[in-house]
Amino acid sequence: MLELDRDVVIVGAGPAGLTAARELQKAGLSVAVLEARDRVGGRTWTDTIDGAMLEIGGQWVSPDQTALLELLDELGLKTYDRYREGQSVYIGADGKRTLYTGDSFPVSDSTAAEMDKLTALLDSLAAEIGATEPWAHPKARELDTISFHHWLRQNSSDEEACNNIGLFIAGGMLTKPAHAFSALQAVLMAASAGSFTHLTDEDFILDKRVVGGMQQVSLLQAAELGDDVVLSSPVRTINWEVGTAGSTAGNTAGENTAGQRVTVVSDRATVNARFVVMAVPPNLYSRVSYNPPLPRRQHQMHQHQSLGLVIKVHAVYSTPFWRADGLSGTCFGADALVQEVYDNTNHEDPRGTLVGFVSDEKADAMFELSAAERRRAILESIAGFLGEKALEPEVYYESDWGSEEWTRGAYAASYDLGGLHRYGRDQHAPVGPIYWASSDLAAEGYQHVDGAVRMGRRIAARITAAADRTPAAR
Repeated sequence: MLELDRDVVIVGAGPAGLTAARELQKAGLSVAVLEARDRVGGRTWTDTIDGAMLEIGGQWVSPDQTALLELLDELGLKTYDRYREGQSVYIGADGKRTLYTGDSFPVSDSTAAEMDKLTALLDSLAAEIGATEPWAHPKARELDTISFHHWLRQNSSDEEACNNIGLFIAGGMLTKPAHAFSALQAVLMAASAGSFTHLTDEDFILDKRVVGGMQQVSLLQAAELGDDVVLSSPVRTINWEVGTAGSTAGNTAGENTAGQRVTVVSDRATVNARFVVMAVPPNLYSRVSYNPPLPRRQHQMHQHQSLGLVIKVHAVYSTPFWRADGLSGTCFGADALVQEVYDNTNHEDPRGTLVGFVSDEKADAMFELSAAERRRAILESIAGFLGEKALEPEVYYESDWGSEEWTRGAYAASYDLGGLHRYGRDQHAPVGPIYWASSDLAAEGYQHVDGAVRMGRRIAARITAAADRTPAAR
């Protein structure tokens, strides 16, 4: 068992935790990073499966993700464009397969008009409410107490339009049924990307990939930190206290504390420190015992945050056959089993890779099948877009983050109905020396690697400022 003394101990070696650690070290503070898994990267994971490099976790970079782009440049990592030449494929509510080009689905004029109307409404709300404090807006309660499903239908009677617009947030981002989260949560998702229009533009939101894989963001930062990163070391207990000038267990104003101390106990290390950063998704906060217990507000808030469910499907072929057919590999179908498909071919790889997504209730249905039955059903859905050649990949793999012990879902946590306006203002509040950092809590870049980087930097700055105000009590 390692016995360590540090200024800051960080729980979780994903992009948020490692960015925080790196920034804290730059500021002259000592750190230790404790990671439950036997690898760094959190919800980013680049692995080789049957000879094919696959992005099992998060992978894309969009132009608005400036924090991530800056970090990639710092680390010397290069990006490349996602393949997008040729026609895309749309399967409508009637099951008809249609080829198209451009940004708009090939739907009837009336459905297109309704989709444009809903998009304009969401763009307007995203601009008005913003991503920083959506819970503080006068419309927050109104929008947070109605599901996104019902909000769409309040504003349009065109079912195909509602399902298509819902796809971009429900299936494509939050990976929950549109009836399971609020309209305010949908507005936050849109605002975090700059606008709802950005979410509907796959050439924007899925613009580039990192040469060699996104996990390198974590691997390279961890390499800089060296032995300060301890793997295979799940944290079990956080014992914390504050000085007489500080807060108590019932308060959430930890940045004015003096003489605070914390001891973090994990399977392989015990770390004594001044501050701790919980750099894991909120659904994992309760995996740790806190002494004294967290305040009531925190207990309640964490119970209203949960991750969605998605199967990310990877299919690798000897060649990118769809390109020879004049297709981009981009496919959409709100009613299809696999609702989205993209060309995910690796940089300078002669083989072709497709990635598809099966979300929420559709994923539930797939997990009731045997592995062979599930593979067949998913490949048949992809073949419905791209033809029978899609049925015979050389490599087939399913990313199932819902079964990962130290994640338990994808892509990020969101609130249930009414939770965002009720608890959002407290989700960043430290408890004594305990701070919170993950992409799940970000404003810009919410649930993306960019958001994780932003949160890591933000928390590092807050702790650095707090440390300057409160000298260590040795």
